[in-house]
Amino acid sequence: MKKIFKTLAAASIFFATTVGCTSSFDEINTDPDAYSTVPYTNIFADVIRLTADRFGGDLDIAQWAGYVSEIQYLNDYSGYIPTNNTYGNRWYHCYWGHVQLQDILDRTADATEDNKNIRNVSLLMQNYLMFMAVDCFGDIPYSEAFKGSPEAGSVLQTPYDEQSTIYPQILANLKTVADSWAEGLGTDDIGSGDFLFNGDIEQWQKYCNSLRLRIAMRISGVYSESKSIIEEIYNNPDKYPYIDETDENAYFWWQGSGDYYERYYDNFQDRDDDGMADIFIDHMKMMEDPRIAVIAKPAVSDGEYRGFENGSKTDPENRDAISRMGVKYREDPDGFSPFYRACESYFMMAEAALNGWNVPMTAKEAYEKGVRLSMTDNDITEAKTEAYLAGKGKWDDTYARLYFEEWVALFKQNIEAWSLYRRTGYPTYIHTSKAADGVSPKYPGARSAFNGIHNDVPFRFPYPNNQYLYNKTNVTAAAANVVDYVWGKQLWWDKRTGVN
Repeated sequence: MKKIFKTLAAASIFFATTVGCTSSFDEINTDPDAYSTVPYTNIFADVIRLTADRFGGDLDIAQWAGYVSEIQYLNDYSGYIPTNNTYGNRWYHCYWGHVQLQDILDRTADATEDNKNIRNVSLLMQNYLMFMAVDCFGDIPYSEAFKGSPEAGSVLQTPYDEQSTIYPQILANLKTVADSWAEGLGTDDIGSGDFLFNGDIEQWQKYCNSLRLRIAMRISGVYSESKSIIEEIYNNPDKYPYIDETDENAYFWWQGSGDYYERYYDNFQDRDDDGMADIFIDHMKMMEDPRIAVIAKPAVSDGEYRGFENGSKTDPENRDAISRMGVKYREDPDGFSPFYRACESYFMMAEAALNGWNVPMTAKEAYEKGVRLSMTDNDITEAKTEAYLAGKGKWDDTYARLYFEEWVALFKQNIEAWSLYRRTGYPTYIHTSKAADGVSPKYPGARSAFNGIHNDVPFRFPYPNNQYLYNKTNVTAAAANVVDYVWGKQLWWDKRTGVN
């Protein structure tokens, strides 16, 4: 009995002691040297790094863009199977990244000059992510997409917005950022987490206006305000500066160790599934384009540049006879993932000039500037560049010359090149090429479960599986005219005919 009493007494003392110290429990268990909240620059760094990861190693889209072709392990689904792992992760990142950046904005809601820059870069990246989402998936949850908390009204099953409302809103949001910086840069340092421009806010300002150019040109065929937006930027470089030299390119440079290898190098280390596409190699050979020696490697078997048909039902007879991607692009562990190149600014200016819009250069001047910048990107000498511009690459006053050149220059920016094709139909090889039988498409559905049904590369990414699990009513409505996951309804700005 005494033993039981002593045990109960000890328990009572322990209980009283623990209850008595709960008021200081958090203090006792808090590391005084640890952050209580994640620093802004760390959040920002993680969003940029994962954006480069999700959208900078997309060999599947490189096939759709006409750059590479699979050369082994061919099957009936390669490049077209809608898996949550392949596409759902990209969807998830766009929304996850937006929420992470919103945390920065919420914590800096009392906007001042001391947080102006981190707020602006966060707003910019939020809109970049939504641009990537709408550009790849089409209609997406947008206006009510971030109202999942009770405080926000608990919109858990979110309706989809039409692209015709999303793109203009993104442009308006980016103009707000551009105008904010046009009034003066902030005083705050966004920190070491800036993996694009190393804290150079002027470069972020240029990137903002460059994105405005890209988006306005993307929807220029369906949005009448694109012309005025593009003219406003090009004719006001002091107020709205844009990326215009190669040393300003928006490149994410990988660390080159641990889990942070450049994504093509990551693939290079233990895979050899992709060679260069024949239409890409054949085009550069036809054009006597000096960039071929940087973009691609000669075939091991005979030293010739040779691509492979993206659509073949069988492996090449000799994989050593097929060119692989060049060292600069695939064999550099701390290589780059490009977000934007300066040459884009001039190819878009050339297109605007061809359209008859008011821009500072003629189409020829802007085209040649764009080519020179792309040649510099690829370490081509001035002599070879000028020979190209005087030879096969000479300007001929056509959209075709412009778009083919832009396609080559966008190498490794696969989603941009895919979007160029969806918007313009160039490179025409993707749709008009024929297989050996002269009938079946050489590229699009020839190696797909949908062979004989579709004659073009996918129009969009498939909506991810979790939308059908948790937002079924709304995603079903959005996908009503989507056929076989990725075809059927074209994007708002894709006005091509004869594709299915």
